[in-house]
Amino acid sequence: MADHHDHAAHAGHHAHSMGPAENGATVRDPVCGMAVDPATAEHRHEHEGQTHYFCSQGCHDKFVADPGKYLTPKPESPKAPKGTKYTCPMHPQIIRDEPGSCPICGMALEPMGVPAEDEGPSPELIDFTRRFWVSAALSVPLLVLTMGMVFGLPIREWIGERYAVWIELILATPVVLWAAIPFFERAWASILNRSPNMWTLIGLGVGAAYAYSVVATLLPSIFPPSFRGEHGTVPVYFEAAAVIIALVFLGQVLELRARERTGSAIRALLDLAPKTARRIAEDGSETDVPLDEVSLGDRLRVRPGDSVPVDGVVIEGRTSIDESMITGEPVPVEKSEGDPVTGGTLNRNGTLVIRADKVGSDTMLSQIVDMVAKAQRSRAPIQGLADTVSSYFVPTVVAVAVLSFVVWALVGPSPSMTYAIVAAVSVLIIACPCALGLATPMSIMTATGRGAQAGVLIKDAEALERFAHVDTLIVDKTGTLTEGKPKLTDVIAFDGHDEAEILSLAASLERGSEHPLAEAIVDGAADRGADVRQATDFEAITGKGVKGRVGGRDVALGNAAMMASLNAKDHEAAERADALRAEGKTAMFIAVDGRIAGLVAVADPIKPTTAEAIRHLHESGLKIIMATGDNEVTARAVAEKLGIDEIRADVLPEGKQALIEEIRAAGGKVAMAGDGVNDAPALAAADVGIAMGTGADVAVESAGFTLVKGDLTGIVRARTLSQVTIRNIKQNLFFAFAYNTVGVPIAAGILYPVFGVLLSPMIAAAAMSLSSVSVIANSLRLRTIRL
Repeated sequence: MADHHDHAAHAGHHAHSMGPAENGATVRDPVCGMAVDPATAEHRHEHEGQTHYFCSQGCHDKFVADPGKYLTPKPESPKAPKGTKYTCPMHPQIIRDEPGSCPICGMALEPMGVPAEDEGPSPELIDFTRRFWVSAALSVPLLVLTMGMVFGLPIREWIGERYAVWIELILATPVVLWAAIPFFERAWASILNRSPNMWTLIGLGVGAAYAYSVVATLLPSIFPPSFRGEHGTVPVYFEAAAVIIALVFLGQVLELRARERTGSAIRALLDLAPKTARRIAEDGSETDVPLDEVSLGDRLRVRPGDSVPVDGVVIEGRTSIDESMITGEPVPVEKSEGDPVTGGTLNRNGTLVIRADKVGSDTMLSQIVDMVAKAQRSRAPIQGLADTVSSYFVPTVVAVAVLSFVVWALVGPSPSMTYAIVAAVSVLIIACPCALGLATPMSIMTATGRGAQAGVLIKDAEALERFAHVDTLIVDKTGTLTEGKPKLTDVIAFDGHDEAEILSLAASLERGSEHPLAEAIVDGAADRGADVRQATDFEAITGKGVKGRVGGRDVALGNAAMMASLNAKDHEAAERADALRAEGKTAMFIAVDGRIAGLVAVADPIKPTTAEAIRHLHESGLKIIMATGDNEVTARAVAEKLGIDEIRADVLPEGKQALIEEIRAAGGKVAMAGDGVNDAPALAAADVGIAMGTGADVAVESAGFTLVKGDLTGIVRARTLSQVTIRNIKQNLFFAFAYNTVGVPIAAGILYPVFGVLLSPMIAAAAMSLSSVSVIANSLRLRTIRL
């Protein structure tokens, strides 16, 4: 119970110590939290009329130096929100309503979802760190006592063998019976749950070494004479039991710290959002308010150097905003009135006033954090291999340990029973499958965090693994390869008309239309300073174009079918139009008073990053197919310019899904990138769906990956990340398998007949911890990969 009091005092912050206790009750030391009996306490101090009692002079002196530090109530540690579920980092299928231990592997359950922003170290890390230091402090003198001769210190001779054994018992007992309690609890749970794991092996190994040594110390006479040394004592393994515990705690502390670092990506994302926002009231006054008090529609000021507090729209001001934290793109983006801004991005130079459009959990940053948190808990299919091996592994190891014991006891050199125990304990300890269990989850957790920092959001581990094996990528043209916003590229005049006149007539007529191509013409006319006039008798003819009267003349703008309906023909104009279409442009004829007077061409510009991205995707082994609803001439022009392998033009949404099924039927593995509602069925049908973050919510829901910045460079990053992560997992599994394949036979004593070497249980424990640390270190390399 003392341990629970002590732990509560440190983890839950110190309570006030009380005045004189009644009926001999104990009070709490306000510094360390230990229970102190006021009647016998040697150290006390009166402060503001109240007497405080201390367990030692050190606690007394700390309190006197700064009473306020120990008497001021500290804020509660952030608790998980109400309704939080808890899961095992190794076995995500285990979900509980309360914290506790995993019934399969015994690890402490962790809260699911988004971590508290100011979350401190986990209680398990605090507790294990303390137990490690106690174990280490008692194990060092144990080692000196048992291994002193190696360093020229004959300590056992100085104090006598019999006394040395008793000192070993005194030093090892707190380590095994107090520090190691969590390990034995987990080992017992694994036996009750019939799910043998690393703790089963540690519990059996340490328990056997300690129990044997206690019996050998207390009742040496029950052992045969061949077991006893020249002093009548039986060899003991207290130092092995204690040092094994200390080494396992060291491995656990390193592992827990590393697991906390995998969550650093989420915390870094959370830290992007400022804690306050500067709200502008109706009367124009400005006040800083906590972020959770910002409401939809609030006007907020964002000053130079400030982070944008929430998602919104600029209603005043002009600036450049660094969006690299969310998109991975280093170039700042210009923002002015009407442009959207994202919470967490950094305002570089100007002052903005924005209108809050999304707050709280609806902001993009919150959704990104939530997606990363879920992905980190998901399982990759490759983990099934590790799970299958582990289920057979522990029973096999126990069998090998028993076999080692029997063989050594029957045919080993004298004292054979001692060798038998050493071999059996070493096998149990070295074979700990911790590294095997960590191999996949550590890589997945690190990779999803790294991806989020580069604007690649991973929905689950399965998508990450699948994308590494994809061989075909299907992309849409508009908005993926191209800007998705058509621009005016050419104006051509015929028969005495000039370009300015043609553009003026076209823009005047299109001003009444809401078509994207019409918008491109009107914007182009404004950029070139063309005169835009009022059109009358405006009429839009479906599938052909528009017509009306501008400046007293009949004007028509449209395709060849429109010109045919007016009986306006011009061979030269038709040839020029075909040439423009061959360049990937949409050409429209303009007729004045029934005769073709000119051409205007509009094109959707290819994104500047597209060509380079396609080159990288080809290098990574992907075949690229462009599936678009555009006509074949335009699609082919874009494909040839970019080096795309195959095009499918005039494809309807259901056609994209059929294309995916066709490729998969032929044995291909397909990734599909899209951004619209119409792409959702195809995204769901593909082996891996990739949604452009600029697109529709339903597309994002259907996809395994979401790219915050909607272009192909994000797909390159996602492909690189998936390939590197799967390679990392395979390396981890290799480390774990190879280590156990080599370690178990050596621990069993296979080298003894040839080299006379038998592995010490302490070295086995060090090797076991080292295997886990090597897997963790290898996984953490993913944090530094260039995407």
